[in-house]
Amino acid sequence: MQIEQLLRTQAGYLAPEWERQAANLRDFWAEYRRSLEDPEGFWGEEARRFSWFQPFERVLEWKFPDHRWFLGGRTNITYNALDRHAKGPGRNRVALLYLGEDGREQKLTYGELLDRVARFATALRALGVREGDRVIVYMPLTPEGIIAMLACARIGAVHSVVYAGLGVAALRERIQDAGARLVVAGDVSYRRGKPVDLESIVLQATQGLDVHVVWFNRSKAVPEGPHHSDFNALLWRHKPEAEAVPLDSEHPLFILYTSGSTGKPKGVVHVHGGYMVGVAYHLRTFFDVKEDEVFWATSDIGWIVGHSYIVYAPLLLGVTSVLREGAPDYPDPSALWGAVERYRVNVIFTAPTAVRMFMKYGPEWPARHDLSSLRLLAVAGEPLNPEAWRWAYTHLMDEGRRGFVVDNWWQTELGGPTLGTPVTLEARPGFAGVPLPGVEAKVVDAEGKEVPPGKGGLLVLRRPFPHMMRTIWGDHGRYVRYWEEVPGGVYAAGDVASRSEDGYFTVLGRADDVLNVAGHRIGTAEVESALVSHPAVAEAAVIGVPDPIKGERIQAFAVLRAGWAKTPALQQEVVQHVRQQLGPIATPGELVFVDKLPKTRSGKILRRLLRAQALGQDPGDLSTLEE
Repeated sequence: MQIEQLLRTQAGYLAPEWERQAANLRDFWAEYRRSLEDPEGFWGEEARRFSWFQPFERVLEWKFPDHRWFLGGRTNITYNALDRHAKGPGRNRVALLYLGEDGREQKLTYGELLDRVARFATALRALGVREGDRVIVYMPLTPEGIIAMLACARIGAVHSVVYAGLGVAALRERIQDAGARLVVAGDVSYRRGKPVDLESIVLQATQGLDVHVVWFNRSKAVPEGPHHSDFNALLWRHKPEAEAVPLDSEHPLFILYTSGSTGKPKGVVHVHGGYMVGVAYHLRTFFDVKEDEVFWATSDIGWIVGHSYIVYAPLLLGVTSVLREGAPDYPDPSALWGAVERYRVNVIFTAPTAVRMFMKYGPEWPARHDLSSLRLLAVAGEPLNPEAWRWAYTHLMDEGRRGFVVDNWWQTELGGPTLGTPVTLEARPGFAGVPLPGVEAKVVDAEGKEVPPGKGGLLVLRRPFPHMMRTIWGDHGRYVRYWEEVPGGVYAAGDVASRSEDGYFTVLGRADDVLNVAGHRIGTAEVESALVSHPAVAEAAVIGVPDPIKGERIQAFAVLRAGWAKTPALQQEVVQHVRQQLGPIATPGELVFVDKLPKTRSGKILRRLLRAQALGQDPGDLSTLEE
């Protein structure tokens, strides 16, 4: 069928008719209304798509601020992610497709993956790991890292993945906070053709601690000693005897640490039942992935996107999940697009940072490859500026002839997409989209009163959903504060947003990233979008610095696209461009051209580090800072 030209409406863009008609969820608004009017019936129906060792008796118990789902039910997420497919017609379908920077590939079918997970789960038991024990996973983005996660879940242990590359102090703090007695670690990861040492970090972080380390070693021998084991030796020494343990629906699945702006990282807890139901639902209905498709989330297992959309949701739906170790622009800026062509990838989930990186290199790189298989690009992680959306729409989706670009917003704490633009609705560049099924979102002031459309305020959620976190590990009071920070019994996301008359939300940034210039509240995302809309600018970040007259003035940092020189004349031109776009009040008082911006390892810009450097202050927790 010939793909029709994407229709442009006055308000936004529509996906091609063929894509809307083939969507897994065609009547979005009917689904959304049903999810709010009858949440127990709605989520109960979704839960029954999965296998339960013991059926649940109640769908929801909501005792503010605590929520429990599928009460009385016993299941195991790995049974639904592996056994259901491996013991049926999906046994020989590729589950994981691993790619290395050097062109290496490894394919594991569902049958092979189940065999290895069961073997390693048996090995964990032999090492004394029991139901409820915590296991730290400090692994490069490889199938072995995923096997370790799934093996823990299979026997009821709680995995806590720490991004491979976080430093000694960050790793040690997480081991101690989780109370882990076992660490599964790699000796090296590979990035830009070079090995990245992990072994020395693990050895220092575990020094003096009563922990056993299982080593996935690719470049060195396993360290000698009674507290060290070899991953592959353990894997193949044991038979695949470990069955999926029937667990209470609310049994913890994993702890994932996320850094606050300052202070101690918080361990977000997700559970087997609700997380399983929610993340799989959104892969099917929001990301619109079909059973025979190839899905690629370009994240890492160290982040929530990797947990939800490299590992669990794709396996729950029985699709092929792509993972690539290393940098997406190495050995050249077309590396990712070459893989899309070679493996006929259908849907990609990536970050705004990646899109802006592709913009910086230019459209000639994706143009070198046949991207006809790629029909959907989903983006989340921080606000996606309109210029980046349009660039992806134009150059990656061939002006919409090939498919569609969808934005979405969520957090580690929320587990899966919360605001988004489904393929059946129009996309509006600069807007994350509408509340997704099960989500009741509002924009309120500091007193909890809803603000008028078009006015900025605090983004809050008025009800829980199954894949929302249950607690903060070892500090339930910190969890409670999410629900008490803003009056009215709502979950405070910590982001500032605004809402259109017809319900589209734009997320302006973190509440502590909102600028107050002469009494005007201006979102960093708004100014950064204006900067990036200039043809010379690939990436931008803005901060507020004290001003005796305005209260704050705007300082901007910009990374230029290839081929542009850092000249005073260009600085003035870009500043005037922002002035023309947003008016005098949002014009940067200073613009600095930089080679790169400070980012977390998941690609989020660390504006507070820029602000701390400008003001000579302590930047707080930098454990997730990319080197």
